[in-house]
Amino acid sequence: MAALRQTQSVENKHKLSNTLRNWLPILHSSLGDLGEAMAPFVESNPLIEVSSGYEEEFAKKIPKKVLSGAVSNSRTEQIEALTVQNRTLYDVLDEQLEAPLFPTPISQEIAAFVVANLDENGYYEGDSEEFCAKKGILESEFEKVRLRFAHVEPIGICAKNLSESFLFQLESSEISDAAYSLALEVINNMQNIHDYSGKENFHEVMRVIGKFKNPPSIDFQEESAQIVADLMIYFNDEDGIEVKLNDDYYPTININTNYGVEHEYVTQKFKEAKSLVDALDMRKATLYKVGLMIVEYQYEFFTGGAIMPLTLKTLADEFGHNPSTISRAIANKYIACDRGVLAMKEFFTTAIDDDVSNAAIKEYLIGIVKAENHKKPLSDMKLLEMIQDKFKVTMVRRTIAKYRKQLNIAGSSERKKLYNLH
Repeated sequence: MAALRQTQSVENKHKLSNTLRNWLPILHSSLGDLGEAMAPFVESNPLIEVSSGYEEEFAKKIPKKVLSGAVSNSRTEQIEALTVQNRTLYDVLDEQLEAPLFPTPISQEIAAFVVANLDENGYYEGDSEEFCAKKGILESEFEKVRLRFAHVEPIGICAKNLSESFLFQLESSEISDAAYSLALEVINNMQNIHDYSGKENFHEVMRVIGKFKNPPSIDFQEESAQIVADLMIYFNDEDGIEVKLNDDYYPTININTNYGVEHEYVTQKFKEAKSLVDALDMRKATLYKVGLMIVEYQYEFFTGGAIMPLTLKTLADEFGHNPSTISRAIANKYIACDRGVLAMKEFFTTAIDDDVSNAAIKEYLIGIVKAENHKKPLSDMKLLEMIQDKFKVTMVRRTIAKYRKQLNIAGSSERKKLYNLH
């Protein structure tokens, strides 16, 4: 009897380890990528058939006439063959880091450094002084090379700020000689752009500037992917707040049990198929529990309040998992509620004070910037004063600057220029 119990214990542990091994990649993937995460398990198992309404709808969007022109035979290969692989900004720039613009080894090193230190908008934000000290060159030599990016596609890239990006683009624009000098003045003094409205050629200048790329990397910024929420949280009349899994977008796993052959291989594949089903069920159960706990800790948000401080460790302790596992579990997962579709990670914020989260401060920051006077945008110091007064907390100006950058909000001087342009 003891030997039998030991054998059963080993089998149960083996089944659990198989399920967990399958569960982790399935848990970590987004709902839209779930089919891809399951593919290795499905392709190696002839007993498994997977159907997904989400994937079928995508395939139906491709006209048969287009598919008939593809070289590949299988439908999957045809769809993949018709997918365009977009080149990234860095692909385009790397192809241009050579003669004639960058003919020497040091000029190519400088150019590569500039490209490696671009922000998400395509502006250069590297430490030129440190680079020049390491290479033993003058900053004026560095700048001489960097300014050659005025002739690199996309025009305006690698400038230090909006004005310089517009100056780069001006050099390649179709503008009359008479309007060129005025354009220089306008770009260098955009905060006072209306001072030039009565001057001759002003309308031509604005027509030209209106075509400039802002930000310079705009053509290469990724389009927003379709977001498929894992959970839906809403109020109903009977139960109050309800948490519901988005089952419609989950793949359906069918196990073929009609194999008439009793063979060790078939038995093993059947166990693996069951393990995959268990792993998918574990994913659903885990995310559902995460949803319930988010409602418990963030109830005020769902009733119109602010997001409260909540750490990953709090959830990890409830689950009995490592915080890193919870972090990967909520990555690329979304919740749909009456306040919009939000990433799960937005519900996990550090505390600035006992009852104030950085998310609440960021939400307030967005609101006051939206309502600010366009002729006199609020400085970071003024924003700091307003936030400290509102939330009764003590902060420093650089924290406000950091939050602005995270929210993609320009500084006050840049905002004033943008308001004037618009």
